[in-house]
Amino acid sequence: MTSIPTLLLGNNDDAPYHPLRAVQDRFIDILGPSYEVTAAEGTSHLQLETLQLHQLVISYLDIWKKVPAAAEVAGLLNYVASGGGLLVVHNGISVQGSPELSQLIGARFTGHPAYTTLPFALTASGHPLTNGLAPFVIDEEPYRFELDPLAQIDVLLTYAHEGKDWPAAWVRPYGLGRVAYLAPGHHLPSFQSEAYADWIRAAAQWASSTSLV
Repeated sequence: MTSIPTLLLGNNDDAPYHPLRAVQDRFIDILGPSYEVTAAEGTSHLQLETLQLHQLVISYLDIWKKVPAAAEVAGLLNYVASGGGLLVVHNGISVQGSPELSQLIGARFTGHPAYTTLPFALTASGHPLTNGLAPFVIDEEPYRFELDPLAQIDVLLTYAHEGKDWPAAWVRPYGLGRVAYLAPGHHLPSFQSEAYADWIRAAAQWASSTSLV
C-alpha cells in the first residue's frame, strides 16, 4: 500500500508554548506506516509548490505573533481549494493572524482558562469521521473559539467546562478540499491518550480522503 505523503508543520526554538519536537515522534507514531510524514519548521513550507507534493498537511504551528506572508497564505488556500487535506491541531490555529486562514479553518481562537481535566463528548452530528470513536477525559487547555458564521462547520466533539459545552473538534469542506480541527494537543501527555490518538487518525483519514466518506 502506498503511504500518504504528509507534511507536519511546526516550529521549535521560536515556539512560545508548543515546540514541535516535544510531540513530533508521537505524532508520527499515531499516524503509522500509512503516512509518509515529513516534519518541517516554519511557514516557508506553505508555498504552493511545496504543498502540492503532499496529500495531507498538518499544522502544529505556534506563531501567535506572526502573520504568514501573502504567498504562504495564498499557497495554503489554493492547496486546500484544489483538493488538499488540512488537519489543524491545537495551536496550529495560530495561523489566524491571517484573516483568510482563520476563515479557512472556520474559527478564531479567543483564549483559554487554566489547564484542567476536561471531559470530551461526541456530538450528535452523525458525521462519518466519528464512526467507532469514543468520548475521553484528559488534562488539557480549554481552548475557546469564535466560530465563523459563514463557514459550513460540523462540530463533532465538545468539552464540558464551567457549566457549558464548548466546541473542541470540527470539520468543513473548502472548495475541493477538506479541513479538520482538533483542539486537544497542549503537550505530549495529550497525544498519549489512546482515545485521542484514534481521533487524530480518523481526522487525518477524513481530511486526506483515504477511507472516510
